[in-house]
Amino acid sequence: MSAPRRVTDEPVDAERGRTATPSADAQVPPIMKATETERVADRYARRSDADRYAASNPDVWLTLQERQRAMLRLFRRHGIGPFGRLRLLEVGCGAGGNLLELLRLGFDPAHLTGIELLPERHAEARRVLPAALALHCGDATTFDAGAESQDLVYVSTVFSSLLDDAFQQRLADAMWGWVKPGGAVLWYDFAVNNPRNPDVRGVGLRRMHELFPEASISSRRVTLAPPLARPLAAVHPALYGVFNLLPALRTHVLAWLAKPMQAPTVVERAAPRC
Repeated sequence: MSAPRRVTDEPVDAERGRTATPSADAQVPPIMKATETERVADRYARRSDADRYAASNPDVWLTLQERQRAMLRLFRRHGIGPFGRLRLLEVGCGAGGNLLELLRLGFDPAHLTGIELLPERHAEARRVLPAALALHCGDATTFDAGAESQDLVYVSTVFSSLLDDAFQQRLADAMWGWVKPGGAVLWYDFAVNNPRNPDVRGVGLRRMHELFPEASISSRRVTLAPPLARPLAAVHPALYGVFNLLPALRTHVLAWLAKPMQAPTVVERAAPRC
């Protein structure tokens, strides 16, 4: 389920709570409401600013580089590696951009899996990713990845696009069931609300703990607020880093949700020894 992109405007911090910005769906009588997956597809179809998120834009590639550096620090901190031995599944893989990044880091395509809700995005991913990498199109809550089959489950800007709490919990439960003991969910998403975009809502740490009550969570705020990043990067890329020194201006959370170790796992065996 690839997340609809956000309309720019000043964010409102949702870290201390998870009250949703009122959704357009709330105006529809319950009997007329579609399923949450159908609503996600509708929200995505309303998106009209795809070019704004092209990697060729200075603010976008600065954001990508920042997130990649933060992810590598997380991997080192938790002793994750060599990457080629790890099994990773991405929920909401979109057109395959994150999976391509992981391949460049040294992950084995035969050990990577992607799930995407939207057929057109799944088709894009299939065109650019190697055949050895398994891709599936459909609702991740009904996908059978195998119990405790993954060292890592990666989810990026997905939960902020799910406005149904029960559906969020079903997806979280499915993801947690796929993670091996000693593995983790790797999370990147909005921690703030956008008052001009009712199709998304921030997911703060409190809500993250509700969704994954058994997880040991470590996190950090990343990503300079897009309404600031765009004009600053257009003036000079160095300004992104200067303003991003202020945590209050960062809109996303990168988190590691560790599953308790019950037995030696691939993650443990692959960790470098001191």
